[in-house]
Amino acid sequence: MFQINENFARLQGSYLFSEVARRVAAFAADHPDADLIRLGIGDVTCPLPEAVVRAMHAAVDEMGTARGFHGYGPEQGYAFLREAIAEHDYRARGVDISADEIFLSDGAKCDTGNIGDILSADCILAVTDPVYPVYVDTNVMAGRSGEFDPKTGRFSRIVYLPATEENNFLPALPTEPVDVVYLCYPNNPTGTALTFAELKHWVDWANANGALLLFDAAYERFITQENIPHSIFEIEGAKTCAIEFRSFSKTAGFTGTRCAFTVVPKELVGHDRQGQPHSLHALWNRRQTTKFNGVSYPVQRAAAAIYTPEGKAECDALISHYLENAAIIRKGLSACGISAYGGVNSPYVWLKTPHGMDSWAFFDALLQKAHVVGTPGSGFGAAGEGYFRLTAFNTRARTQEALERIAQTNF
Repeated sequence: MFQINENFARLQGSYLFSEVARRVAAFAADHPDADLIRLGIGDVTCPLPEAVVRAMHAAVDEMGTARGFHGYGPEQGYAFLREAIAEHDYRARGVDISADEIFLSDGAKCDTGNIGDILSADCILAVTDPVYPVYVDTNVMAGRSGEFDPKTGRFSRIVYLPATEENNFLPALPTEPVDVVYLCYPNNPTGTALTFAELKHWVDWANANGALLLFDAAYERFITQENIPHSIFEIEGAKTCAIEFRSFSKTAGFTGTRCAFTVVPKELVGHDRQGQPHSLHALWNRRQTTKFNGVSYPVQRAAAAIYTPEGKAECDALISHYLENAAIIRKGLSACGISAYGGVNSPYVWLKTPHGMDSWAFFDALLQKAHVVGTPGSGFGAAGEGYFRLTAFNTRARTQEALERIAQTNF
C-alpha cells in the first residue's frame, strides 16, 4: 500500500487566498447583485505594456517560421534576457552579478518554495511574522516545521520574528540558533521596507552565524526612497550569505504571463553533515535542469522588452499608477481614523483594524457592509492578528470608490 507525504497533514486549513476566494464566492452567490471591489489578492489590473506585447507578438511570429522556431531552451534562461537583467537590474546599481548567476523561472512564488529542495530537512528556519504564507507552508510540506500549536498559531521548529506597530515593523535578529531566514522587502504584507543600514545588520549577522538569507525582492520596483536598497546584493558581504528572488508579475503586469528569476551567487557555499563545502549555485543549477524545462521563448522575449527605453518608461507608468492608488488608500484610511502603514515603497497598505476587531471579523464586516474585499492579517501569521491588508492593484476609479464606501461604513 502506497503512503502519502504526511507532512501535508500538518498544513493548517486551506491556503490563505483560497479561503478568501471561498468566502467571497459564497457571499457573491448569496448576493448576486452586490458590486464587489477587490483589494485583496495582489493581482494587477492594467494591461501589459505595449513594448511587451509587441515583443511577444514578434516572438510568436518568429516561432511560426522554420528559421525562427525555438524548441527546448536552456533551463536557466536565454542569454539575451539573463544579460539584460544583469546589466539593468544589477550593474546599473553598481552590483557585480554575472548573467550565469541568474536563473529564469515561471514565478517567484515557485522559486521561494522550491529553494528548499537544495537545503537540509534539518535546517532551522526563521520567518518574519506576519509572513507570506508560501514560505511557511512549503517548509511544512518538506518536513521542517515541527508540530503546529493551535494555542499560539505557530509551528514548533520555526522561529517567528514579530514585526508589529510596537517595533515599527522591524523584526529583531534571531536570538536562538537559526540556519535559514526568509526576508521579503519591500514587505508583503506590511508594505514596509528596510534601509541600507537595517539590511546590513542582517547580512553581518548571517555571515557571522553561518546562516542563509532568502531575500524576496519581488516589489523592489516600487521603492521610492533613496535610503532603501533594491537588492540585497547592494550590501557588502551579501554574496556569501544570500539568495535573491525577483518577479516581473507586479512590475510589468506578468501575473498571467509568468516570468521571474532567482540570483544565486557563485561565492555562496553550504555544507553537508560531514562539513564538506558545496556550491549552492551548482546545486540550484542541478535542481533547475532536472525539474524545470525553462520559461517559453515568447515570454522571455516579452520580459526582455521591459529593459528597452520604451519598456522601462511604460513600466514606470504602471508603477506610478499603483503607487498613486496606494496613496489614495492611505489618505482615505487616515481620514477615517484608521492607522495605516506601507504604501510608500510598496503596493500594499497594512491597516490596524478599528475598535480592536479581529482580522476575519473585519474581513466579514468589510465584505458584507461595504462590498470591499481585502485580506485578513491573521492569515499571514499570529502577529498579523488585528491587522488587514489592502492592495493598490485595482483601477483608479474602483480604488477611490472602495475608500468612499469604507468611509461611509460603520464598523
